[in-house]
Amino acid sequence: MADCIFCSIANHDIPTDPIYEDELIIAFNDLEPQAPVHFLVVPKKHIESIDAATEDDSELISHIMLTIPKLAAEQGLENGYRIVINTGDDGGQTVKHLHFHILGKRKMTWPPG
Repeated sequence: MADCIFCSIANHDIPTDPIYEDELIIAFNDLEPQAPVHFLVVPKKHIESIDAATEDDSELISHIMLTIPKLAAEQGLENGYRIVINTGDDGGQTVKHLHFHILGKRKMTWPPG
C-alpha cells in the first residue's frame, strides 16, 4: 500500500534503524516511546488491523508472537513487558497497518489509559 508509513518502512522507502528484520517482519524503536524500552514489530505484509487478519495470516501472526520474546530478551526486558495491539479508532489505532507495541523497563499500570 503506497501511502502506508509502515509499508514504506518495511520496503526501506523510509529509512529506519531496525533492531530486527527477516523476510516477514521488521522491528524498530518507537519514535514516541512510552516506556524506557518501546519498540514496534510490524509485518511486511499489509494487514489493516488484527480484525482484518485471516486464516491465511496464521503463520505470520505465530511467527510474530514467537519472535517477540526473543527480541524482548535481546532488549533486556528480563522482568517482563507488555504487548499492545491497538485496533480501530476506539482502540487507539493511529496507523492502519497491524503492529505490535512492546513496552518494558518500567512498571505497567492497570487498567491502561
